[in-house]
Amino acid sequence: IEAFNTGGGDRTELLRILEHSVQSACSSIYERAQLQPEKRGMGTTCTLLLLAGHRGFMAHVGDSRIYLMRQNQVHQLSEDHSLINELVKRGKVKLEEIDDSPYKDYKNAVTRAVGVYESVEVDTLDFDVLPGDQFLLCSDGLHHYFDTDETISGILAGQDVKQVTENFITLANDGGGHDNITSVVVHVDEGEETDDRTKDISLKIEVLKGMPLFKYLNYKELVRLMNITQVRDFGDGELIIREGDSADEMFIILDGTVRLHKDEAFITYLKRGDHFGEMALVDSAPRSASASGEGHARLLALHRNEFYEIIRNENQLSTKILWSVVQVLVKRLRKTTADLSGARLEASLPDLTDDIVFEDALGSDV
Repeated sequence: IEAFNTGGGDRTELLRILEHSVQSACSSIYERAQLQPEKRGMGTTCTLLLLAGHRGFMAHVGDSRIYLMRQNQVHQLSEDHSLINELVKRGKVKLEEIDDSPYKDYKNAVTRAVGVYESVEVDTLDFDVLPGDQFLLCSDGLHHYFDTDETISGILAGQDVKQVTENFITLANDGGGHDNITSVVVHVDEGEETDDRTKDISLKIEVLKGMPLFKYLNYKELVRLMNITQVRDFGDGELIIREGDSADEMFIILDGTVRLHKDEAFITYLKRGDHFGEMALVDSAPRSASASGEGHARLLALHRNEFYEIIRNENQLSTKILWSVVQVLVKRLRKTTADLSGARLEASLPDLTDDIVFEDALGSDV
């Protein structure tokens, strides 16, 4: 952990340590249950947060939750491992209709828990931590009573952390207190850090969220995607990609302008939020055009190997991205087909130039 405070550290290794900790707890609970038959099948949820330097690390199993409030916006960083959430994701029921559905008696049924089996699949995530960030870790006995994100942000806006946690407990009790209620609040000091880093991270999320390729991703998935990108700066006229070179990266424009050209012939300008080279994520065909910075340009680069890692390991995220890629390609294919159809129609029209000229000549003589 000290390595992160001094700017170093292996994020992947730290996530592995957290996952190993949860797995160790899982096997200990399972072994205890095997020794005491009356406790067989027992299990628990686990939502773990570690802050190290400017990074946060999460490990999660079950239906407890972790929320992040940043710049007065609330984001759920964990995903419920529950039967209800699975049914909602598959379109079997809408979340707001649970209480009137045949599934209302299964609201507390979890699909993953620590200790029920000898091992468990653990969700992990690492993310940037900014001055002023606030985190809420809570059990379903609390988040069951959250009607809107404004309910969470309104309570987290309080300055006294102890009072904030008590206010959450009061909210749940006033709502009926149907289950165990746990509330843990973490507040990151504002500090003296400049807001450049805050603006930079907010810009990355904003640009990614606005792209058609990533329009279906939630905040957690956008963070996961951002983690595998690299920021690169290019000066005026500096070559970014060269026509004919092998391709293994897609580029997203964070700031500035990029000039696309082919054989030095100008094609178009691309600006913030635009992207190019996305076909490099799915094949290694040579670049069909060149791109250069026009003035200063700041880009996000997404490498094919990192993209494949997501495809292999994160089914839900990869499905959303691939579906968006298909939609973008279909849109381009339709445009190309329309352009070709127009070209064919134009080519099939008879040349009436001579007839028109002849008729005009006759008309002028009359």
